[in-house]
Amino acid sequence: MRDKPPKLLKLAADLFENPEDQDAFVNSVLKRHPYKPALVWMDFRPEDSPFKVEERREWQPGFVDRLIRDQRPGQHAWHEEGRFYCMTFSSVFESCVFENVPAKPEVVVDLCASPGGKTVMAWRTLKPRVLICNEVIGKRTAQLLANVKRCGIHPSWVTSLDSAVFVERCPASVDLVVVDAPCSGQSLIAKGKHVTACFHNHVINHNRNRQRRILSNAAKMVKPGGRIAYMTCTYAEKENEGNLRWLMKNFPQLVPEEVPALKQLQSHLAEFPCYRMWPQQGLGAGGFTSILRNDSDEEARPMDVDALSPVWETGDM
Repeated sequence: MRDKPPKLLKLAADLFENPEDQDAFVNSVLKRHPYKPALVWMDFRPEDSPFKVEERREWQPGFVDRLIRDQRPGQHAWHEEGRFYCMTFSSVFESCVFENVPAKPEVVVDLCASPGGKTVMAWRTLKPRVLICNEVIGKRTAQLLANVKRCGIHPSWVTSLDSAVFVERCPASVDLVVVDAPCSGQSLIAKGKHVTACFHNHVINHNRNRQRRILSNAAKMVKPGGRIAYMTCTYAEKENEGNLRWLMKNFPQLVPEEVPALKQLQSHLAEFPCYRMWPQQGLGAGGFTSILRNDSDEEARPMDVDALSPVWETGDM
């Protein structure tokens, strides 16, 4: 096992009071687990599926399979045909909060969408009338667009806009705003990536601040009765529970909702509903997820997709 970075040990002490829990967390992060991939079936699960699957978790959506290791679904012809989408099981966990949204909402916006996993899960779970997949970083838009096309997500609109533009052009008009926020990416260490800078305070604080900017804009986009789903793939409390506390303080109309299926994964770092998958649980590298409802009495506004100047679209409103 690799040497234990002091900043990782400090993070573990911030996250867990019990020394045994701290050790389990640190050892799991540094072990580089070969975590099992998940398949999201885009239509139905075929009876003749060639893949061997693990036992289902109680919160696992019915259209998702977790595979036994040493299979290569990305090389199967069905992948290129768009019959399924491959993603991490941590990402599946994070997406379970979408089940709190009533089926077939009018408008869903995935603000930080590339490469497209949360877009796929939102479409598969909810089948919204309008699904806008946004990626502000231009060079990442191509991968998002390729996955939207391959998986046949229809109708959908792909945009490449700063979140502030949505506030200007379509405020208070979105049923679900998905913020799979850019973060310090600490869980990448557990996947074997060399990103030790992710534990530095300046990296964590930089990401916290840009996450707050995106969340602030999301709060202005969501319509009364609508929801914001906030999630990251990092461990730092500042970027997760801390950001939700900041959001609720600055936008008191936003109320965190319980997700019954995730009750056993409630974060011990919060006094309100939000959820954690930890790497020592053995299911994935880890993640954080939450969903907040807008209890404002304001009047909802209509959505005008054309005002967003989409770079690609599959359907008309």
